[in-house]
Amino acid sequence: MVAELVERCLPKPSDEGYIKARLLEALGEARLALEYLERGFTRDAAGMAFHAWKALLAALLRLELERLKALVKTEEERRWLESRAVPRVPTTRMKELGRLLEEVGHYGISAWTDKALDLHDYQHHGPDPDTALSKYTTRESAAADVLLLLKELARRVETLRGRVKWSEELEKALEEVRRALAR
Repeated sequence: MVAELVERCLPKPSDEGYIKARLLEALGEARLALEYLERGFTRDAAGMAFHAWKALLAALLRLELERLKALVKTEEERRWLESRAVPRVPTTRMKELGRLLEEVGHYGISAWTDKALDLHDYQHHGPDPDTALSKYTTRESAAADVLLLLKELARRVETLRGRVKWSEELEKALEEVRRALAR
C-alpha cells in the first residue's frame, strides 16, 4: 500500500484531486519514515519525514492558494505561488511558505517546517557533535524529532477532514500511520 501511495502520478495542481493526492503522498512517506526508524535507518527516516512534511505543505498551499494570493503584493508573487510554490514547494523557500501559511491560520506550521528542514540537514550529514552541518548530535535525538514531526503531520492531516474531499483511502492511510506511531 505504501509504495502505491508514493509512486502514483500526481494530478495537476489545478485538478480537484491534487490536495488528496498530496495528503496520501504525505501519509505514505510518513509510513516509510516509520519503517526506516524501526529498521534503524535514522538518516533515511529523517529524509522520508522531510518529504512527508513537504507533501503536506504542497497540499496546504493548494488548499489555501486563493487566500495566499490575496496576501502577496504583486502579480509576479501570485503567479509564482501558483506555478512554482504549489507544485514544487522549493526547499529554499519552505520557511517563507510556512510563514505565509501561518498568516492564513495554520498556526505553528513555521516551527514544524523548521524541524523538517533540520531533519533534511540530518539526512545529508548525519549526527554532528559540533552541530556545524546538522543540528543533531545523536541518532536518538534525530529519531525523536522524526516521531514528533510525524505525529504533528498526522494531527494536521486529520484536521483537514472537513475541508477536503475525504475518502476511505485517506482514512486508511492515516490509520496506518497512527498505528505505526503507537508502536
